[in-house]
Amino acid sequence: MEVKFNNRDPVYIQVVRHFKEQIATGKLEPGQEIPSRRELANKLKINPNTAQRAYKEMGEAGLIYTEKNLPSKITKDVKVLEAVREELITEAVEDLVASVRPINVPLEELIGLIREKYGES
Repeated sequence: MEVKFNNRDPVYIQVVRHFKEQIATGKLEPGQEIPSRRELANKLKINPNTAQRAYKEMGEAGLIYTEKNLPSKITKDVKVLEAVREELITEAVEDLVASVRPINVPLEELIGLIREKYGES
């Protein structure tokens, strides 16, 4: 597990985003166990309190769940999983629109460029 941290956003938010991306791409599957908070902190070389805060945020958002003293797992809730994917897509589109709007790119041209670039992937 590797996360490239930036200096703009709080580390725990970047950790949560990493998990969301892993869930949306299927690299983390519903019901899959995730590392303990301490293991995550060691793997990412972050403060254990930061890992704890990320897990707390994910738990409150319904992304993960913990039963008794068992390891935390990715949610199996289909609605939550779909919402994660939708959130990431919406953020990406909003970022794209915000960056091209100031240069007045016509929508048809933008769609054409997206089709071209998407086809290259």
